[in-house]
Amino acid sequence: MFYFTGLLIGAFSFLVIGLFHPIVIKTEYYTGTRYWWIFLVVGIIGCIAAMLVWNLAISSMLSVFSFSCFWSIKELFEQRERVKKGWFPKNPNRKYDNELEENPSSHE
Repeated sequence: MFYFTGLLIGAFSFLVIGLFHPIVIKTEYYTGTRYWWIFLVVGIIGCIAAMLVWNLAISSMLSVFSFSCFWSIKELFEQRERVKKGWFPKNPNRKYDNELEENPSSHE
């Protein structure tokens, strides 16, 4: 007999990581790092849900989703630095904090 739970969790992890990559890029492009806390709240809610679900596969997938939210907070701030370095485009319609752009080392 074959058990596919591990493969399902692996495929879900791959999907979530693939989806969060453009979400982080678009979030930084349109809003900057202002809404990092949404990733935190959604991640905490997901962790609570993972602890309340009896099904191991669903609990595992909720955990993967939650910790991807937490990791996205770090990536969001790193994306800001990538934009400052010119590796990703700035949004021409967004107002940037000039102080951060002129002297990024003062905020580390």
